[in-house]
Amino acid sequence: MGRLDDEIAIVTGSTSGLGREIARVFALEGAQVVVTGRNAERGEAVAAKIRSEGGDVAFLACDLSQEADCRALIESTARQFDGVTVLVNNAVSPSAIGRDGPVATTDVSVWREMFEVNLLSVAILCREAIPHMSRAGHGSIVNISSRAAERGTPNLAAYTAMKGGLNALALSISIDHARQGIRCNTVQPGYVLNDERDAGSSPQRMQRYRDMHLTRMTTANDVALAALFLASREAEVITGITMQVDSGSTSARGLTLG
Repeated sequence: MGRLDDEIAIVTGSTSGLGREIARVFALEGAQVVVTGRNAERGEAVAAKIRSEGGDVAFLACDLSQEADCRALIESTARQFDGVTVLVNNAVSPSAIGRDGPVATTDVSVWREMFEVNLLSVAILCREAIPHMSRAGHGSIVNISSRAAERGTPNLAAYTAMKGGLNALALSISIDHARQGIRCNTVQPGYVLNDERDAGSSPQRMQRYRDMHLTRMTTANDVALAALFLASREAEVITGITMQVDSGSTSARGLTLG
């Protein structure tokens, strides 16, 4: 028996990184999972890998900056799997993050792209998924935010603002849709180990990152397990929270300039 048996889950931004691991863990815990992103080749490869491990998974392409694509993602999932009961909003706009900066110098195009992908698409997907969850009698929405929403990070004004908005949106959803049996929570990671990105970091830089944490550095699997708990029936009495998954680095901010 899996912790997500009989659940139908969509994980946005799941062709790589955190989303890929969340999709894998959810599928191995019994959910029927939809992997989604813009890159079909990468998405099909992720789905095939999860399928080879025994997961029930499908890939559906989606450009989250397009409202029609967001609606189609929910409709296609509901048609293929006979419903939607779990939605994990994980996707971010990597091209916009690369052009982010201080508010005084960040171009409006970055704000628009960040808003469309990181926040507006979440609202649209939730709007479309909630009726399906209501018909099922239960549903769980898990937003993947960032420690930046509370700590702030230099030169990421748009990203920080959107993650703060994501946290607030989760609270609103949890209040407005509780009577329909729908919960909404936020997972807020700190620095997450990434082999590809960290390969170029010096030993001194990695030691600085390690010193920011009270336990050990966080992995993608740690984030996936937190999302799994919040998505599962084990968390039926938990809604409207922001769960920090950061190895204590937010609490330990006074110990470091990191």
